[in-house]
Amino acid sequence: MRSGSNLEKVLEDGRFAVTAEIGPPRSADPEPIRKHARDMKGSADAFNLTDNQTAIVRLSSIASGVVCLQEGIEPVIQMTCRDRNRIAMQSDVLGASALGIRNVLCISGDHQVFGNQKEAKNVYDVDPVQQLMMFRKMRDEAQVWGGDKLEEAPKLFLGAAANPFADPFEYRVRRLSKKINAGADFVQTQAIYDMDRFERWMAQARELGLHEKAHIIAGVMPLRSHKAAMYMKNKVSGMIVPDAVVDRLRTAADPKAEGVKLCVEQIEHLMSIEGVHGVHIMAVAWEEIVPRIVRDAGLLPRPSVREAIVHPYHS
Repeated sequence: MRSGSNLEKVLEDGRFAVTAEIGPPRSADPEPIRKHARDMKGSADAFNLTDNQTAIVRLSSIASGVVCLQEGIEPVIQMTCRDRNRIAMQSDVLGASALGIRNVLCISGDHQVFGNQKEAKNVYDVDPVQQLMMFRKMRDEAQVWGGDKLEEAPKLFLGAAANPFADPFEYRVRRLSKKINAGADFVQTQAIYDMDRFERWMAQARELGLHEKAHIIAGVMPLRSHKAAMYMKNKVSGMIVPDAVVDRLRTAADPKAEGVKLCVEQIEHLMSIEGVHGVHIMAVAWEEIVPRIVRDAGLLPRPSVREAIVHPYHS
């Protein structure tokens, strides 16, 4: 094990991993992160901290990650290409590693036109493939991308995102292959509702042996109502929500309970697919439901969180 990441250990040991997502607040107050961490502790192996999600200013993913460490849960910090050039990225990943953060998810980031500061300039100095190459070079060769040596390399378990549902479909696995070859140790996918299409995508990934080169973690997102399903279907690009899902929630006597049941069924299906090494639960603004979903899916107890992290904020 290279990084000391609990998530890496779970995956390398062949356990079916569970990750979940925490959305940092639009505030300097860390208490919402602390509350989510305490409520969800023990229900996942690591927790994603989004990076200015939907291009809206929020508590930084790195600061949120440190709060998670203080509460005894392992963070996965997201780092977008939208907001940083290569100098800032490399500096931030050194800082995150110095603070005990081991997992980094490399992503493009939501375009600023979706946020509340549309006049902001995006950066995109590098794309996620180059970002992975850069961080792998820092970790494995103790060099920044320009070639200068680092006195100490960062300890990193590198992740990438994948969307099996964007078009053109035939290029989706090629894009995944590029990210894995660039350095992705694990991959978290977009939320899955169309299981047939996801199975076709996984079959292509297996044909290329990608499931043996990186750990594929399948995304699920519990829905609270048919209106939420309709929004995902019609307003979120790169998403496929079958009509059957919308209708099931529309006719349910208790839509929230039905949404949880559907999510559990999805997890059970995903566990049966060869090459799927875990599940990533994205309960957007509904984080408190994660422990119930994990319990109902039969994924408790989780392996014990590692004790090895020591950082300047431990008492």
